[in-house]
Amino acid sequence: MSDSKSLNSDLAIAGEGRVRAAGRRVTPQRKLVLRILAEAGGHLDAREVYDQARLHDRRVSLATVYRALHTLRDLGLVRELHLDEEHHHYEMDGQDGHSHLVCLRCGRVVEVDSRAFTEAARATGEMHGFAVTRAQVELTGTCADCLEKAPDER
Repeated sequence: MSDSKSLNSDLAIAGEGRVRAAGRRVTPQRKLVLRILAEAGGHLDAREVYDQARLHDRRVSLATVYRALHTLRDLGLVRELHLDEEHHHYEMDGQDGHSHLVCLRCGRVVEVDSRAFTEAARATGEMHGFAVTRAQVELTGTCADCLEKAPDER
């Protein structure tokens, strides 16, 4: 097994442990959704999770996938991202300190290190007597490829 596949498998297994620790059942559907997101290593929308889940279990419904995603989100295992106005995307929340640049033209998503954002958020929180534990930032704009195609539309 490759190192990244092993790491992703470990992430899914750790997620199962956190579900149990929260007093929730580790259903086959939650386990499957965790594994799909861990192996994806990126952002999937609910339909993409559903399509992959159906490859493993034809009985899984889209509603079941949404319920699993929302439960995992509420437990802090999955991040729900608003990368465009149409629908949400989901990724494992490894709390690895990354944020997203989202192109408003083509939808491209670039992950960027967000330690500087987190430090700025903590400093702002301290000024207001608030203990910030994590900051999630999404920056929108136009990617270099789209700017190159239409430089006048900056």
